[in-house]
Amino acid sequence: MYLKHLSLTNFRSLARLDVEIPQQTVLLVGSNAQGKTSVLEAIYFLAAFTSFQTHAERQIINFHEAKNSLAVTRLVADYQRGKTKHRLEVRLILEPSGVNGQRLRKEILLDGVKRHASDIIGHFNAVIFVPQMSQIIEGGPEERRRYLNLALAQTIPAYARVLSEYGQALAQRNALLKALNENGGNRNQLQAWDETLVKFGAQIILWRIQAVQEIERFASRIHHELTRGTEILRLAYEPAYDPLPKPNGQFGLKLDTAIDRSGIELDEIQNGFLEKLKSLRAEEIARGVTTIGPHRDDLRFLINKADVGNYGSRGQLRTTLLALKLAEVEWMKERSGECPVILLDEVMAELDLNRRADLLKYVNRGEQVLFTTTDTSLFVNDFIARSEIWDVSGGVVRPRK
Repeated sequence: MYLKHLSLTNFRSLARLDVEIPQQTVLLVGSNAQGKTSVLEAIYFLAAFTSFQTHAERQIINFHEAKNSLAVTRLVADYQRGKTKHRLEVRLILEPSGVNGQRLRKEILLDGVKRHASDIIGHFNAVIFVPQMSQIIEGGPEERRRYLNLALAQTIPAYARVLSEYGQALAQRNALLKALNENGGNRNQLQAWDETLVKFGAQIILWRIQAVQEIERFASRIHHELTRGTEILRLAYEPAYDPLPKPNGQFGLKLDTAIDRSGIELDEIQNGFLEKLKSLRAEEIARGVTTIGPHRDDLRFLINKADVGNYGSRGQLRTTLLALKLAEVEWMKERSGECPVILLDEVMAELDLNRRADLLKYVNRGEQVLFTTTDTSLFVNDFIARSEIWDVSGGVVRPRK
């Protein structure tokens, strides 16, 4: 995977950017709040069609442009995947709607043809690492589900579409549960939505089981190297509906127990999930909401059997996150045969000398890496000499001569 050219119009503080991107390491250098992170955000947006900074996409539109009744933000990437060249374009259009209202519309074009995001997500791949991503480990389960969804959507072609179908079925089922709770009625109406929810939910569970196991293989090895063999990292996937049979009388397995779900087949998950929904029907009607399924899954990170989110030090948290993101790169490369573009935002300042050296060693294996930094002294001279430097100031990017 090789990003050759990036063009941005009205993307955050970057009113206009049009730049060739070399097939080597690029350092974006400048003070805080000058637009460095926005460059990385734009590249990642082209891979995931969502921002790692905000859930409100209208915030991406340049502040001054957004004051107009019609505002357009445009992102265009020319890139090479394998031996084939492609152009990916995303348009965010803020347009009048109703009386004094506005709506945001998104258009995505691959090689000049309009496509739905769920159909082409993952055609261009990028992995991003920013310090605030510590919420993946420290935050609530929704942060970890979002991480899984973004990683899997880029790597498994049908994942985004199936996740969307699951979300729609879940919304309809919850609406019916609420109606049955408030007004009563025939509970058998749930059967059709149960089957739809199970069809898509079981597939998501199976993909997550496989992905977590594969990512853990890379993350454990990388973490072992980063800690000089002193710590063992394990990823513990916790599905809200666990297809793994439990012995009679056993409520659940301890978090520090290694669990192997790799032998479970899709039909096993579907059959068990459907039966579980039926057994919970009365309780879910009483609560007016679906209580199990991939929308309530969690993922935990364990170092030497202790939960990093609850008991890890700041150093352990940073090392775990670094190992996870580097594992994501290796996993995507194994799955697709293409190394994703690697985006690293101010990460060197968060690491000690040994971790910096380890990180630079790993990213040298990547085809294309973009760093942001306020201080080039955090990088060794040899690395600086091999890199291209761009100065970023006031939303303007200038490659240094």
